[in-house]
Amino acid sequence: MSLHEPKYCPRCNALFECKPGDVANCQCSEAVVSETVRKMLEQTHWNDCLCKNCLAYLENLSRKAACYPAPAKGVPPLEGVHYYKEGSYWVFTELYHFQRGYCCQSGCRHCVYGFKKNVV
Repeated sequence: MSLHEPKYCPRCNALFECKPGDVANCQCSEAVVSETVRKMLEQTHWNDCLCKNCLAYLENLSRKAACYPAPAKGVPPLEGVHYYKEGSYWVFTELYHFQRGYCCQSGCRHCVYGFKKNVV
């Protein structure tokens, strides 16, 4: 196994150096990721490592999620936080998808789980 491997982040497409043979010195070891984000990452559709910036972004999203009540029965989504309107459509944000806790595999515009619907 190679000690250093150039990779593109499947989330943002940034080039970074992965060190699968030296994980202690890999860029991902610099990222502090909560258990919430670790569990979320287990459900994603990305089949490779994320860059440290994307890991930090997801951790910040997790912190933001803690500041707003998650939409649920009796708790409506907040416009501008969980969704925005585009004409007569509601477009759900990454925060909404993160708080929902799973990917519906509908090809949502702001899917935080990395699902891309194959369009034929």
